[in-house]
Amino acid sequence: MKNIIRILFCSAILVWTSNLKAEVSYGIALQAGQVSTDGTETEGTAADTSTRTKSIDERFVGADLFIENTLANGYTVGLSYVPLDIELGSGSRTDTAAVAENDAGTRKASADVEDLITLYTNIPISGDYYALFGIHHATVSTSETLPNSKYGDEDIFGGQIGFGMKSGNIKYEVAYSDFEDISISSSGGDNNNSVSADADAITFRLSYGF
Repeated sequence: MKNIIRILFCSAILVWTSNLKAEVSYGIALQAGQVSTDGTETEGTAADTSTRTKSIDERFVGADLFIENTLANGYTVGLSYVPLDIELGSGSRTDTAAVAENDAGTRKASADVEDLITLYTNIPISGDYYALFGIHHATVSTSETLPNSKYGDEDIFGGQIGFGMKSGNIKYEVAYSDFEDISISSSGGDNNNSVSADADAITFRLSYGF
């Protein structure tokens, strides 16, 4: 599935660049919304094979830079980049254990979405209204304090669907985004812990093009 999404992503970029004409615009957009994440951590030690689940809702505000091309048929194809990180969630817990298990201590972890890039299209519906479809690519970056190991980062894709209205140089959009499942295993130490998570988001976007 990931390879198919990559092919679609690259193909769409080729189509976009091959159709560049005079109607190219660029601009800045403000975003606000909520990211919902459901995660599971699985312990991988001989003494503990338990799992822990947690659901987190994080509100966010941010901005993106974009460039887009409006074709002769009214369709718009664009590319946006979010330079600011979006927090997926954070948490901590303190474990106590026998000395032989060497599993006591406070664990802290957080995850952010970095370098969010979206390739999107606006399809006219009626008048100034349009449907929005997009493909996301981003890096999930983790930061943690663990006794014996650490988690790495992972690149993920996602899909977007929404609805918008254009008034002159201003566009108003509401969109839903669903990202592919995140699966990260720990490295270092004797633990073989793993974390899996699923994230989706609702976003309101106000953009201005030059």
